[in-house]
Amino acid sequence: MADSKLRGGEIPCFVNGGNDDTFEIDSVIESSPCVTFTEGKVVELDGFYMASMGYTNPTPWDTFREEPEADLARRIDNAVSQIPDMGRAIFNFHAPPYNSGLDEAPALDETLRPIHGGAVMKPVGSTAVRDAITAHQPVLSVHGHIHESRGVTKMGRTLAINPGSVYTDGVLQGAVIDLNEKKGKVTRYILVNG
Repeated sequence: MADSKLRGGEIPCFVNGGNDDTFEIDSVIESSPCVTFTEGKVVELDGFYMASMGYTNPTPWDTFREEPEADLARRIDNAVSQIPDMGRAIFNFHAPPYNSGLDEAPALDETLRPIHGGAVMKPVGSTAVRDAITAHQPVLSVHGHIHESRGVTKMGRTLAINPGSVYTDGVLQGAVIDLNEKKGKVTRYILVNG
């Protein structure tokens, strides 16, 4: 679809997998002439440098791209070490930072059923992602993974966003973000539905 909609690559599109994505998708995405597969890479984006990673901390579902926090921290360090100017860094990490408000999911009992019908929420994000944001203070950090935690928060100088997800209802949620190359910062953002 991207190949037909993005005018032959004239409109840039950057994609990495998420924890639920099988590894077989990587070569399919990499073969697209119009999409850049960014897993573990840094790409230049309008005067900023975006480091991407689709892996998450462990979940109860044992999905494809999960790792213990220590391994996740090493993966983050490898990606972030490629950024030439941390003052213009963007983190595109699937897992949101732990206890940020962007990682609230229903608390589960030992049978993986939501406690009180999903009314009890708890933080389930990554401590490795939180630590990387705290240490490096990128201009922007964008996340997904926790569908229920649509929101925006500040972590020091970092604007962190999780647009959330309700794809099971056929609704696409996203964030439109304006970056000012000259000032090296986010000037505007809005969470959108489509």
